Amino acid sequence: MQQAVQALGLHAPTPVQAAAIPALLAGRDVLVQARTGSGKTAAFALPLLQAWLNGRPEVPRPVEGLVLVPTRELALQVGETLRELGRRLPGLVKVAVVFGGVSINPQMMGLRGGADIVVATPGRLLDLVRHNAVKLDRVRSLVLDEADRLLDLGFTEELAEIQALLPRERQTVLCSATFPVAVKTLAAGWLQAPEEVRLASLMATRSDIVQRAIRIDTPQRTALLKHLLATVCGPEAPDRRAMVFVATQHSTEHVSAKLRQAGVHAAAFHGALSHGARTGALQAFKAGEVQVLIATDMAARGLHIEGLPLVVNYDLPRAAEDYTHRIGRTGRAGREGQAVSFITAEAEAHFRLIEKRQGVRVVRETLPGFEPAEVPPTVPGHAGAGTGLDPNGGIKGRRRSKKDRLRLSDCA
Repeated sequence: MQQAVQALGLHAPTPVQAAAIPALLAGRDVLVQARTGSGKTAAFALPLLQAWLNGRPEVPRPVEGLVLVPTRELALQVGETLRELGRRLPGLVKVAVVFGGVSINPQMMGLRGGADIVVATPGRLLDLVRHNAVKLDRVRSLVLDEADRLLDLGFTEELAEIQALLPRERQTVLCSATFPVAVKTLAAGWLQAPEEVRLASLMATRSDIVQRAIRIDTPQRTALLKHLLATVCGPEAPDRRAMVFVATQHSTEHVSAKLRQAGVHAAAFHGALSHGARTGALQAFKAGEVQVLIATDMAARGLHIEGLPLVVNYDLPRAAEDYTHRIGRTGRAGREGQAVSFITAEAEAHFRLIEKRQGVRVVRETLPGFEPAEVPPTVPGHAGAGTGLDPNGGIKGRRRSKKDRLRLSDCA
């Protein structure tokens, strides 16, 4: 495993790995709060593989390691990490990755003879249990990855069903970027005297992410995006890729089409695409065949893009925490990155509340040739009256609405 870690370019443990791995090897439950890009996947993957090494091979293989994740993209990524880290181990560790949105039959076939570790979204895992394709009564190690998003996507009932199928004597790891009341309640019901590893930090404290805010009129955003790609991701840049976040699925298609007309290799990425289309777009982006990925918030978490230099908020996110996850796609693994937000007159108050929630103030920029003419709207009767700013900003609270949960659930 040390050889596999070095082959992946991981020569020293990250803080979350240094804190979590010893506790997991000692058999303790662990609660992890760490920002995106902190290395938490390897922090639980290495102990999972060590536990497999310490066990005795059986036929058929009982599932001894289970990782529950909110989305198919994260499931594929965690499965890939486990396979890469286990590639040099004596014997062949069988990792099964299962998720909804695709035919269940190939996944059932893949589970014939059992599996050592299963990485799953909750709904598809229960489908496989009902088809007698997998049993959970021998699970020794359980990971709840991105627990806050598991709850955001409405998996509370599925998690309760899965918990009833698991043995009481097991080791449990719960990872979450944020810890609202619902996640704390979940942790209390799943973990026993856990070791707490709380290394989450606001993006404002991250020196590896340069945050920029550019004032722009709404109709000029695509032109500004083209300019930004030509300057930040120009021919001289070592990595020309960028991820651009927009508000709707329609916008991903519209903006990517505009970029392709301008000669930029761009692709849309959203929940309405088929699994094959999403996987193909993501693989092409990772390989550099696609320069710009235009995505909804379903790509804000769980996707690790090596060395991504630029993230653009074409539209601001509705929730402040999604801003954190969006810009966390860059500045990973010790590399620097830029996060640029387009600030229209209408979005100014919204961005101010994001700044307040993040504890940061980002200097507003105006680029030559893109000077804005729009004026922020005024809301009479509020403290912002006369300043042109809506004091509420339209920003969402910490609890997601039913509409937002449905909007995000298509990725699970």
